[in-house]
Amino acid sequence: MIRVAIPLLPLLAGCTTTAGTEQNNAREQARLERTLAGLTPGEPVSCIRRDQFNEIRTFDGTILYVAGRNRLWRNDVVGGCPGLRRGDIVVTRSFGSQVCDGDIIQTRAPTGGFLSGSCSLGKFTPYTRQN
Repeated sequence: MIRVAIPLLPLLAGCTTTAGTEQNNAREQARLERTLAGLTPGEPVSCIRRDQFNEIRTFDGTILYVAGRNRLWRNDVVGGCPGLRRGDIVVTRSFGSQVCDGDIIQTRAPTGGFLSGSCSLGKFTPYTRQN
């Protein structure tokens, strides 16, 4: 007779993972809101030129293309990209001098460069600081 033992630890871990995920989502949302505080959103655009931004900041499901303290573009990606939450490296697959909605991005782990996700870009919403 063969007996199989099923460990309970993974089953119990699944119960705490949901609570942990909700806390992480709330933390990410708060971090994004702090970053956008004081900025006013404008009308979404389909593309931005690569020379318009000098920094990329990632959040869970959102990428900010930053041009400085007073201007950035928010892009809510389509299709997830779990690597954005972890701060993995963003690799954009586009042609020409612009980044546009529908372009495919991939996230890669900072160590080893392993692919951690992919998704497509949505519309770019400009945010500016009103003085």
